[in-house]
Amino acid sequence: MTICNDRVVQISNSALCVNGEEKEMYGGAVHYWRLDRDKWEKILQNVVDLGFTMVSIYIPWEAHEISRGVFDFGNVDARTDIDAFLTLCESKGLNIVVRPGPQINSEMTWFGYPKRILEDQRFIARNASGARAVLNQVPKPIPALSYAVDEFYDEVALWYDAICPILERHAVNNGGGVVACQVDNEMAFFFGINAYSGDYSDASLKMYRKFLLSKYGSVERVERAYGVEELDDLTDFDPPRRFERSDRKAIAWYSDWAEYRETYLVDAMARLADMLRSRGLDQIALFHNYPHPLGPGGAASGFTHPFNMPKLEEKLDFVGFDIYSRKHLYNHIKTVASYTVGTSRFPYIPEFIAGVWAWYLHPGDESDEEFVTKAALMQGIKGFSRYMLVERDKWLFSPIRRDGTVRPMAHMHTKMNEVLKGLQFSQLKRRSDVLLLANREYDRLEASSVLVSFPGDFLETPSGFSEYPNRLTTADEKFGFDSYPLREKNEYFGAFHESLLENGVGYLISDTDLNSNRWSSYAAVVLTTEDWLDAETQRALAQYVKRGGTIVIGPKVPGLGHDQEKCTVLAEELGLSVGRVQETATIKVEEGHVILVGSVEQAEKVGELIGQTVPVAQFFSTDRSLDVVVHDNETAPNRKIVFVCNPTSRSVSARIGIQDTIRSAEEAWDHKSLLVTNGELDLKLDPYTIQICDCTVA
Repeated sequence: MTICNDRVVQISNSALCVNGEEKEMYGGAVHYWRLDRDKWEKILQNVVDLGFTMVSIYIPWEAHEISRGVFDFGNVDARTDIDAFLTLCESKGLNIVVRPGPQINSEMTWFGYPKRILEDQRFIARNASGARAVLNQVPKPIPALSYAVDEFYDEVALWYDAICPILERHAVNNGGGVVACQVDNEMAFFFGINAYSGDYSDASLKMYRKFLLSKYGSVERVERAYGVEELDDLTDFDPPRRFERSDRKAIAWYSDWAEYRETYLVDAMARLADMLRSRGLDQIALFHNYPHPLGPGGAASGFTHPFNMPKLEEKLDFVGFDIYSRKHLYNHIKTVASYTVGTSRFPYIPEFIAGVWAWYLHPGDESDEEFVTKAALMQGIKGFSRYMLVERDKWLFSPIRRDGTVRPMAHMHTKMNEVLKGLQFSQLKRRSDVLLLANREYDRLEASSVLVSFPGDFLETPSGFSEYPNRLTTADEKFGFDSYPLREKNEYFGAFHESLLENGVGYLISDTDLNSNRWSSYAAVVLTTEDWLDAETQRALAQYVKRGGTIVIGPKVPGLGHDQEKCTVLAEELGLSVGRVQETATIKVEEGHVILVGSVEQAEKVGELIGQTVPVAQFFSTDRSLDVVVHDNETAPNRKIVFVCNPTSRSVSARIGIQDTIRSAEEAWDHKSLLVTNGELDLKLDPYTIQICDCTVA
């Protein structure tokens, strides 16, 4: 599978472009089949009047199929006339994103599938005990499906054969408004984040064994990696079904199962994407949305797995994370948005909260949505879809009511859209010179070291535990080393994160599966390293340094590879000693530098150390509780957009410096002049507020 480079719709310079022209992708979700048809026109006109430029449309298989292979597109129920709805969207000049599944969730009873699909035992995923995998979701639990079963795709083909001809007619290359199509929806094993929740179906296990042979090349190499014997042809080789080994050779076994789970999702989305392309949607952008990571509390550990954005973007045009959050979870928003900006070709939020689902435990208000929106834009997000822009059953407090009238809270959305256009936000580039990498291999081990399982975060447990791995739910093991690697990987990532923030260093987040060619745009790369690190990442780090980059690693210089066999590529290439770093050191290597840190206390100073070693963007605040991000306008170098965030529950007064001398500034939200003293912003911020400062600099 390849993504064609001469298509009508392409991703270029962090934007979605049609025939080379950037399209504004600020929109929201409208569910035509849930709305009275005579209200469609009024609703869409209000979408336009609020300043939105795009609509995102779920097209549920469940709502259109009458019986197997027989579909209703308006003949039985007038609300299902998707062709007419797309035509109406086009008449309003809206860009259109379609989302035909097969899975859409959307709080539908059967998640968008015809009920018959969920009743077919051939398609049911299995958990580690061999029982049916179940999605614990409201309004009722349903079976989780296996995307490893070939016959499942035969059923999906019936649906795609029916819907794709309609979508093709409305594709932008055929004069319509459809610029992008989402491939499936929030695929995360049906919120089965726990490593042992699935998929252990026969079809999946067959794929797992093929994955191992592809990864290692032979059965003998699998045996050496796992420290086992007499595997024959892997026909009966079983993956881990619970965490029960803590020896060093178990690391690859567990990590490979976690990697397979990522690959399973990537391959499934790629297969569906190819089906869509072959049915006429090869000229528009195809993308996927992962559910929001980090769990209901914004936990900071293990956030990369099983969501492999870098690998999935090798198959699709772009991938986004959904964000459902509130103002008291700023670190959650920052991490997800920063990771998306640091990783995706087009940093887009496919589902960005507007209103709440009926069973949401902690609903907010328009002030929450204003804060969350500004927080995401602050990190560099370039497009989003409000979910839900229009209210409907099982969704409350959206800006537009289902009768087409507009709520007073919609003023915030109008103002936000005006600000985005006034700032020419698509032309801005966040100033970031440092890339903080999560170590995906360590995240995989953490994910498969989980000892307990809780339901998905749609049904948060009374204990408050997340289904994502964390210190309370994972095994605390040394795996034969002299320290606790998973404990350290979280401590060091957190220390690096906080140090960069407190020192005002402009940085973004990604992970070790990001193509290392992308590192070249950063002055420094920061990565937690333990006793082992796969050879490819070791080699990439060494090459980056030799080309003039600066790396920060620690607490150890790895001497082992993924399979726990000797691998000293990094140490040998850069002249380092394998093992725990004894003291902080900055070492010049050819054109670059290596900064070694051996303790959490040293890691907490890494922002300062980077600033002393290489020129990087640094901003300061007299109150360190504030977060400051600067966006450059590449067509107007004397204009800087400075976001200043107060994520605390107290008012804060502070002076803000951005390296450039500020001559004047106004708040982009209300166009009020801001106080500038000696070339610095002099601000007072209320609790949980973000100021967007439009600055003129010397």
